[in-house]
Amino acid sequence: MAGKQLATHKEKFWFRAGDAMSVLLAGDFTHWQANPLPMRKGADGVWEASVALTPGSHSYRFIVDGAWRDDPECKLHVPNPFGSEDMVRRVA
Repeated sequence: MAGKQLATHKEKFWFRAGDAMSVLLAGDFTHWQANPLPMRKGADGVWEASVALTPGSHSYRFIVDGAWRDDPECKLHVPNPFGSEDMVRRVA
């Protein structure tokens, strides 16, 4: 018997960094640095990516020009084992 597939929801992430050369989205859904998602830069300097996520809480951060960065728009943070915090996106 096949396992039940969880429904996914398209979630949009954005990060304002007009001077950045590269912005990646990394999180539990990308196995962190193993498969970070490249984000696309818009003419307004906002980098965007959409990801299909299953319901629940997902931890993430941005990698901007090789440096880990917080999401200034995210109000929900959890401590991580590296002495900083991960952002949390809740999906209904």
